[in-house]
Amino acid sequence: MEQLAVFTSIEELGKRLAPFRVRREQIEKLLADPTVLANSGQTLALSREYKDIASMLQSFEAYKTIDKELQEVKELRTTTDDDEMREIAEKELENLEKQKQELRYSILYCLVPKDPTWESTCIVEIRAAAGGEESAIFAGDLFRMYTKYIESKKLRYEVLSSRPSDLQGLKEVIFSVEGESAFRYFRFESGVHRVQRVPLTEASGRLHTSTVTVAVLPEPTEVELKIDPQDLKIDVFRAGGHGGQHVNVTDSAVRITHIPTGVVVSCQDERSQLKNKIRAMKILRARILEIKKEQEQKKMGDARRSQIGTGDRAEKIRTYNYPQNRITDHRITLSVHNLPEIMEGELDYIVHPLEEAEIAKSLESTK
Repeated sequence: MEQLAVFTSIEELGKRLAPFRVRREQIEKLLADPTVLANSGQTLALSREYKDIASMLQSFEAYKTIDKELQEVKELRTTTDDDEMREIAEKELENLEKQKQELRYSILYCLVPKDPTWESTCIVEIRAAAGGEESAIFAGDLFRMYTKYIESKKLRYEVLSSRPSDLQGLKEVIFSVEGESAFRYFRFESGVHRVQRVPLTEASGRLHTSTVTVAVLPEPTEVELKIDPQDLKIDVFRAGGHGGQHVNVTDSAVRITHIPTGVVVSCQDERSQLKNKIRAMKILRARILEIKKEQEQKKMGDARRSQIGTGDRAEKIRTYNYPQNRITDHRITLSVHNLPEIMEGELDYIVHPLEEAEIAKSLESTK
């Protein structure tokens, strides 16, 4: 995995963590203070902060232990004359390197100021764009990649709405992702994903370029976003398409229009009108919150443009080149040559360098 240079040595990382050790001791004293304990809100906030710091420092200790083990195994590999032992050492090195990288990213992630949305659930919308049926097929490939990534992170997903294409692709699929730090794992995915390959629909074997758009929306809470029921126009109608005869016999499909913004959401995947309404409202709330955030971010101007990608769904963020077995992320000029592995859900090959680039920018600005 390609890696950007942020705190490459244990000494550098240890220095950066020194203030957190001091803060941990301060919190321990505060949590022993009866005055603080009498304030449940303050106690809860301090307890959460203490848990995060303790977890980070524990990860650092594990990081140092694994680094020491790595040096020992490397020495064994170079000094042994036993081929079998050398092979075992190689496998152990691979495993330890992976553990070390995971711990390192976990520590670095804790060093930057958190956006509250990083911990929230999110809604992911994938839509076929340029390229006709091939675009829809690739939209289905991306959906499969994301579901495998979700499983690897022990998260959960629920399909809220989908429109299949004629050749088993997806014209559109909208799904929610739930679990710890769901939005954190998907926050880099918004934008245009471009694929270059010979489509199944191409008889002459010519290379085609198609695109798919992805939007990732943090799911708002009731506190973050209140919607006046009088601002909603709700229509019910008979579902059509792939739902089958059981879906089509009743007016189970729901269309909700938010009058002030003009946002329209339709759901018809479920037989139950109530379930379709609940799903449509989830999508509607996320889209309205996104509109509000975009308005705020336009006011921020340069601060917004300095981020790793704007999150704009019109921004080309990534190219999947099948003939060259290469995925390129254009935001940090990252290229990796293990496309099949990534399409099987190993998205950390892309997410980790993006996260580290974001961390580097954040830490540079705090110097």
